[in-house]
Amino acid sequence: MADTIITVQGEFELTHPPERGAVRLSVAYEGEQRDEALALTTQRHASLAAELRELHNPQTGPVTAWASDRLRVWGDRPWNQDGRRLAPVYHAEIGMDVTFSDLTALSDWVGVVSLLDGVSIQGVTWSLTPARRQSITQEARRRAVENAVAKATVYATSLGLTTVKPLALSDPGMLGDGPATPQPLPLQARAMSAELGGATLALKPEDITVAVQVHARFAAS
Repeated sequence: MADTIITVQGEFELTHPPERGAVRLSVAYEGEQRDEALALTTQRHASLAAELRELHNPQTGPVTAWASDRLRVWGDRPWNQDGRRLAPVYHAEIGMDVTFSDLTALSDWVGVVSLLDGVSIQGVTWSLTPARRQSITQEARRRAVENAVAKATVYATSLGLTTVKPLALSDPGMLGDGPATPQPLPLQARAMSAELGGATLALKPEDITVAVQVHARFAAS
């Protein structure tokens, strides 16, 4: 009797609390005088940069990395409600990215700088360390293969078959059964919520989900 070929998709996902938080913010001012907008922006940026240099340590944190965009300065002439051009307004802006390894320190720092004139917090991106992501991804892959074996075994026993032998294992779409389907990458939780209690800002990031899928083919008899 010929073997019965069983093809399945195995999948598994693991979650883990984030270990890094990358803050994106901008320092920007505007005014009727170009020099004034430029001076206010550079002064605020210099103050933040000095503070970040004190907090920065690539190994121990609390800030493991930070960087600034190039300074942008431009002007425009807005329109009033009667459709007439007004006097020029000048703008100056610098973007900054700050990565924290201490998420409590991140929450405290964002709570303070978000109240500063000229500073806008654009968001926080949560992530894992590379070592942790690799470890979790490897475990999720192993468990996804186990899931594929379990599925194939259930299908085989449902047909009255008792022996299941692996023939092929691949990432999704690589067994040649149809168009390739991109494998989901590890997901990074980007959402954050804030709880305001007095002057305290508490950020509550979602856990990060690492999802893995595999395709597998078995011969059952």
